[in-house]
Amino acid sequence: MPKVLIVEDDATIRTAAIRALTQRGHAVASAGTAMEGLRLVVAEQPDVILLDLGLPDLDGRELLRMLRAISPIPILVITARSDEAEIVRALDAGADDYIVKPFGGAQLDARIRAVLRRLPGDEVATAAVVVGDLRIDPASRQASLAGNPLDLTPREFDLLHYLAVRADTVVSKHDLLTDVWRLPWSGGDKTVDVHLSWLRRKLGETAQEPRYLHTVRRVGVRLSAPPGGTP
Repeated sequence: MPKVLIVEDDATIRTAAIRALTQRGHAVASAGTAMEGLRLVVAEQPDVILLDLGLPDLDGRELLRMLRAISPIPILVITARSDEAEIVRALDAGADDYIVKPFGGAQLDARIRAVLRRLPGDEVATAAVVVGDLRIDPASRQASLAGNPLDLTPREFDLLHYLAVRADTVVSKHDLLTDVWRLPWSGGDKTVDVHLSWLRRKLGETAQEPRYLHTVRRVGVRLSAPPGGTP
């Protein structure tokens, strides 16, 4: 039974989330402040953390950075802040995924199951994939570019590996969301776009000047080796 810790100061949202997750078989602990949440992480050892950004005693991103310094536990940000810049900052601080309020219990449960399903210990070892100077090893869950290790979150690694095994093939955002995230497609969902943007940064490129990740407008994205390798 997965153990979930909810760090949310809104009692109504917290109570609804506890009820929804308990009904779906999760063991749930909760906290209304950042410091109480930090204490419960140590005391309860949850499998996944749902973290609100608007906490009364400490900004949620600060707590996120603190948690990332002491634990690899998957963290899903739950927030009313829906603009892309805010989402990118949360992912930058160490979030594995985000959910914009309001959300339903089914989506919450699906997101939790998806992030737990993608933990390193659940991966089946397969051969390393090489595309140009990019090397992805799913057995060790390590990736490197021109011999330099890439510091990827679990979700970024999954996304990169999925694209690498389909190198030179255009993959739709629909397929990425359903196969990598294991979530139903929503045309307005920015999850894939944000993670692709963050992955591009770590590969040292931009959408305007791509080397490995090429956007095919209105179709999807293609991972291909750049001519001549990585400079």
